[in-house]
Amino acid sequence: VQLQACGGGLVQAGDSLRLSCAASGRTFSSDVVAWFRQAPGKEREWVAGLTWSGAGPKVADSVKGRFTISSDNYKKTAYLQMNSLKPEDTAVYYCASKIRGSTTYGSWGQGTLVTVSS
Repeated sequence: VQLQACGGGLVQAGDSLRLSCAASGRTFSSDVVAWFRQAPGKEREWVAGLTWSGAGPKVADSVKGRFTISSDNYKKTAYLQMNSLKPEDTAVYYCASKIRGSTTYGSWGQGTLVTVSS
């Protein structure tokens, strides 16, 4: 599976952005797609995840109430809706996919940069 993330940009604090992650190749509805982010000088962190079919959405506590993850299994696209953005949300955002039950994300997108100015 190949993943392509897009939708990043430069926004002001309080603004919204929607990231998209499009998959090409064979996907299974039970596979997991997730968003990670890595800020400058920090470790990569998991942000949100769900299955391609849309089941079991979860978001990290740090973004709960502001970010929402969703997916369109027919389009093989996952989304990360980010509202009320804060400067600390500035990072490169990556989407990744893994077989359900696996501990390893085997497919990664190229990353899209989100910059939130104060």
